[in-house]
Amino acid sequence: MTPAYAQRVQTQPAEGVTVVGEAIRRASPESAEFLIEVSANAPTAAQAIRDQNNRIAQIAQATQTLNIQRSDIQTISANVYNVYAPVMPALQGFGGGSPQLGAALGLQHGGLGMQPEVQFGSYQAKTLMRVTVREPNRVGEILDAITRAGATLVGSFTFRVSDESGARRAALEAAGRDARAKAEALAQAAGKQIGDAVSITEDIIACNGAYTALRNAVPYMFGPATPPLAGELEYYARVTASFRLQ
Repeated sequence: MTPAYAQRVQTQPAEGVTVVGEAIRRASPESAEFLIEVSANAPTAAQAIRDQNNRIAQIAQATQTLNIQRSDIQTISANVYNVYAPVMPALQGFGGGSPQLGAALGLQHGGLGMQPEVQFGSYQAKTLMRVTVREPNRVGEILDAITRAGATLVGSFTFRVSDESGARRAALEAAGRDARAKAEALAQAAGKQIGDAVSITEDIIACNGAYTALRNAVPYMFGPATPPLAGELEYYARVTASFRLQ
């Protein structure tokens, strides 16, 4: 029996050039956002909710003098939890074994595990809220006033511009022009011209100056095309494009 061999067909890749274009755009933040949590504990659910609402009112009052309107503090979620303590009956018939041991073993009266009795303790009301600050340079001052009124910061600050899509588009367009300029330079060095684009992929990162810090720490991860700018808000765009050569 003669073994069959698959015939290999090698195809030459189309003549072309692949480049990476980079660009960075800066924008001054026009607003800031952060999340806070307001909570209160009480023996009853009604009391916990009342205490929490009082704290929210105190927060609103504390921020009125800082140009924060009530509409700038939005509720994301509100929940009430029951905080209870299980009471395990003592083990009997085991030589005076401790109740803690019985609870660990899940035994009662030498039999199978049984559900513990439940003693309801207190209630906790929790509300998660988003705070919008129209003056980003005052975000620290406003957070201090809110935490003094009884709230807890959740996460970190987020700075924004009004035209977010425009800032991203400008960075992408600049990165695309950078990629084409690189492709034209390489083609000219090879005595050719670039033709149609075969493929284009893009990636964009919006951050508060983190791109510059990363680039300074690990410069080999980024190309040399982008100038080392430091700004409050940065939109870093990276475009990988392949062009035909003709």
